[in-house]
Amino acid sequence: MSLDLALYQPDIPNNTGTLIRLGACLGLTVHIIHPTGFPITPQNLARAGLDYVEHAVIRQHDSFETFDAWRSEAGRRLVLLTTKSSQSAYEALYTDGDILLLGRESAGVPDSVAARSDLRVRIPMQPGLRSINVALAGSMIAGEALRQIGRFTELS
Repeated sequence: MSLDLALYQPDIPNNTGTLIRLGACLGLTVHIIHPTGFPITPQNLARAGLDYVEHAVIRQHDSFETFDAWRSEAGRRLVLLTTKSSQSAYEALYTDGDILLLGRESAGVPDSVAARSDLRVRIPMQPGLRSINVALAGSMIAGEALRQIGRFTELS
């Protein structure tokens, strides 16, 4: 198995391109859950994804329901990055096969999606600040999860 990233209805092409580039570089499949706020085209992803998009493994899902059915059948744990959790992302234990779910830049995920996650984690931040950019947050926690499961030793 591997660690995957899932983007719930992304709004901003540059963040999506950045996360796809991260996926390509670190060997992570990137799941895009539709509908998105922009067409998923090479042109829309090129600014941040550069030529890394062609090296990425991208799976697109028509809806959260189709993604969640696939995930459940595959026996994969869903880890939601959310500001609404009290669990620190750095105190959580990650396992091979986890899927890190990132919400929409403008609204996160609805409560019904959050309820279907197996683990909800947040990045500790300074009081009074709302959130970290979704691409940066995904990078931070993907790095921690990969470190914990020993995947960095496999990369050269």
